[in-house]
Amino acid sequence: MPLKTATEIELLEQLVATPSVSGSEEAVAALVEQTARDWDRDVTRDATGVRVAVAGARSGATLARVSDLAVVPPGEGWTRDPFTPVIADGRLYGRGSGDAKASVAAMLCAARDVAMGTRSFAGRLVVLLGFGEETRHSTMAAAAQAAGPIDAGVVGEPTNLDFAVAQRGLMMVDLVARGDQRHAGLVGDDGDFTDATQILARDLLALGTVARDRAHPILGHPTITATMIEAGVGRNVTPPVARAVLDVRSTPSWPHAELAAALRRELQSEVHVTSDRLVPCETPRPSRLLAVASDLRPEARHYGSPTCSDWVFLRDRDVVKCGPGTSRRSHTPDECVDLDEVSAARAFYGRLAEAYLA
Repeated sequence: MPLKTATEIELLEQLVATPSVSGSEEAVAALVEQTARDWDRDVTRDATGVRVAVAGARSGATLARVSDLAVVPPGEGWTRDPFTPVIADGRLYGRGSGDAKASVAAMLCAARDVAMGTRSFAGRLVVLLGFGEETRHSTMAAAAQAAGPIDAGVVGEPTNLDFAVAQRGLMMVDLVARGDQRHAGLVGDDGDFTDATQILARDLLALGTVARDRAHPILGHPTITATMIEAGVGRNVTPPVARAVLDVRSTPSWPHAELAAALRRELQSEVHVTSDRLVPCETPRPSRLLAVASDLRPEARHYGSPTCSDWVFLRDRDVVKCGPGTSRRSHTPDECVDLDEVSAARAFYGRLAEAYLA
């Protein structure tokens, strides 16, 4: 399919038809680069991702549109080939269709629209498309640095074109409870006995009371969820160690260091933080970007997002998260996106750039 004059839907079809599981985005990055070159756009592809820039008539602010080219593996349960895009009943089906290639297609086509306009705006529009977002190896931090100064940004993730003005962070924690290893039939026959599983069990039951005294106005309280539990040496041996993995979804009201301190204060188990780089984010107040976006889409809901994204790498800028699709379809079999949202996203992204950079 020739992409020189492709619509956002035609481009989305090509993106979905090019598999790009995290760590293997070379083919889809080459497709984006060639498409931008066919459109006579200023494009750079390197190890950090793909950058497409549109310069205004005079100096001014830089507005970034940020998304990623990675998808998760297809998994099981599909009723169609995950990398053969199919349009049915107003939706496009395929892995990555909503998360987040719909945003990518809309952002790129909107950049072309802006470039083909009067270009009387000030400053610069840049589309940043990173690699590895679905793993811990996201390149967006390096991509944002390579793009130069950025004043504001729109993160393209599925929000049904509502505005996510806050986003939970993610901290991973290992809980380690230690006890005595003994024959299970003789635990009361040889002096004091400490049961590691009971220590861990009591701590898991206490998680619902940790970090409850500061609620964020949008995101509420942090959530602390045990996702993996491990213990045991043998069927008749008491375990000397019991472990649990905690998924901690943080808020701006609870920095990760304070959350870790609260866990250590309230629990008996050892608390080992294994990852704390995905910090919570929120749109600054006041936000010029949000004001402009709200004027253009007054019907859009403002809400807090429970899922992480590359927003974390632009957390010190004026940023909102907004894109076509719903996150409830992300990573699922038969992932899909409503086509009218993709087209609406293209129009919105273009109008937002023109209004913000006016």
